[in-house]
Amino acid sequence: VEGKSAKVLGFNMNLLKTRQQPALRRQMGIVFQDFQLLRDRTVHRNLDFVLRSTGWKQKTDREKRIEEVLEMVKLSNKKDKFIYELSGGEQQRICIARSILNEPKVIVADEPTGNLDAENGELILALLDEIRRQKHTAIILSTHNMQWPEYFPGTVYRCVDGKLIKEAGQ
Repeated sequence: VEGKSAKVLGFNMNLLKTRQQPALRRQMGIVFQDFQLLRDRTVHRNLDFVLRSTGWKQKTDREKRIEEVLEMVKLSNKKDKFIYELSGGEQQRICIARSILNEPKVIVADEPTGNLDAENGELILALLDEIRRQKHTAIILSTHNMQWPEYFPGTVYRCVDGKLIKEAGQ
């Protein structure tokens, strides 16, 4: 951030053209607090929809990638289930699988544990940390639970009166 402009993954946000947005989106993964999954589709079809939308043409490549991300979130056995058949924790793990399909450089996670019990919350954070370590992916996590930042080494900011205050960092 410089003055009134900001760069994200090398893209100047003030000058970003519509045709550049897909390239930026492919480098980012988003984990929504309220999941934003397509409830009328299976897990597999939700993930395949994202891959098709981001330019994956070959079915065999898409199938392989879906298998890989479902294995990472330990939900390979749920690929043919409809979203409404999954628990909240399973839906959140599918959101994480969706966010890592394109091997993003950055994952933005908005309250990824907000709808979960403590046990599932810890599982989600451990999974994000594993992705961070294995794939060298930056994690930007928003949370009201101030115990969670201890899972992630790095810089922690607290929002106070509408301003970001640097609290900790390595």
